Amino acid sequence: MPVLNIRFPLPVDSVLPEYGPGGLYDLASTLRTWLHEPGAGWNAGGVAPGDDAATVVLLVIDGLGDRYLCSVGAGSVLHAHRRGALTSVCPSTTASAVTTLLTGVAPAVHGLNGWFVHDRRFGGVVLPLPLSLRTGPPLEAVRLMSRLCPVPPMFHHASRPAVLVSPADIAFSRFSQHHARGARVEPYQGLRGLEAQILAQVDRLAASGGLVHAYYPVFDALSHLHGCRSAQVHACFERIDALFANLLNALAGRGVHLVVTADHGFIDSSPQRTVDLAPGGEVAAMLAAPLFGERRLAFCRVRRGAAAEFEAWARVELAGKAVLVSGKDCLESGLLGPGMRNPRLAERVGTHVLLMEPGWTIIDHVEGEHFHEMIGVHGGLSADEMTVPWIAVRS
Repeated sequence: MPVLNIRFPLPVDSVLPEYGPGGLYDLASTLRTWLHEPGAGWNAGGVAPGDDAATVVLLVIDGLGDRYLCSVGAGSVLHAHRRGALTSVCPSTTASAVTTLLTGVAPAVHGLNGWFVHDRRFGGVVLPLPLSLRTGPPLEAVRLMSRLCPVPPMFHHASRPAVLVSPADIAFSRFSQHHARGARVEPYQGLRGLEAQILAQVDRLAASGGLVHAYYPVFDALSHLHGCRSAQVHACFERIDALFANLLNALAGRGVHLVVTADHGFIDSSPQRTVDLAPGGEVAAMLAAPLFGERRLAFCRVRRGAAAEFEAWARVELAGKAVLVSGKDCLESGLLGPGMRNPRLAERVGTHVLLMEPGWTIIDHVEGEHFHEMIGVHGGLSADEMTVPWIAVRS
């Protein structure tokens, strides 16, 4: 079992990623094994070894934290079928965790360690999901996605069939197509479309068995916009819960293994708890690149010769707001998971890492960038962000 090697302070009440049983990484890596090895089982989905005709539905609800489910969602159908909590990967964010769920490897291996990653081959700080520079222009380069994330998806050369059920607006994006290799892609629109598409694909796999991997992003989007405990988010959760109840009813007696989880949870932040680095200010002058990673866990590339000054600034100005860690210590800690490191990982971690304290975020500004105001945020090490539900039932 991978063991973390943490030799630095952590933010208050941090929850560390579990890269063995009890973590999202283990759920994904054992799912990959099940897809590739005849006779294998998948414990997280209740699939016994030798059940080679099993049909599995994995429903990923972007942003649904376990603490939300156990508080706001208590009494729901989803909560009634909860088996426990899993830890997300680090950082606790979509780019890192969804890629782990599509590849079966940790962020240290696939290399997408945040919404923003640093890769000088493509101009500095880039967004790997929309595949653009941080200033907005789309990225165009030969074999771009395979160079950003060289790990094959878990469906590639699998021995069991797989279907990806994805929102129509992202189903055929370059990120999605790269990670769908070996699977059939089926787009949908809206929750009714998601429900119909899941049931249609279960029917198509009835004879052979296999995996239906379905993804729903709206809970995440509403949490960012309105806050993670807002009325809009709760209304969305109730619609998701009704979808889950409908699936249970429609699949009753068919022996389908239905698993629901998420990539990360959420906390809310505020302008009063935001460290806002002014363009052209003293801190920006210490940095050789804009911040990358996440607002709740920022990777920094400090200019040569400016490390001592940056560290002194952080000790004073970020006291009680963030923990400063060297990039080297972060890499050696195992926070980003086990496996053979992505060859660009040291660059993508940077020289220093800022682990934000509960409720705090850090932002900077790039000319030409469309800045998004956010109430709900994630990426950090709090329990609300780091724990996701494990829901499993056999119909």
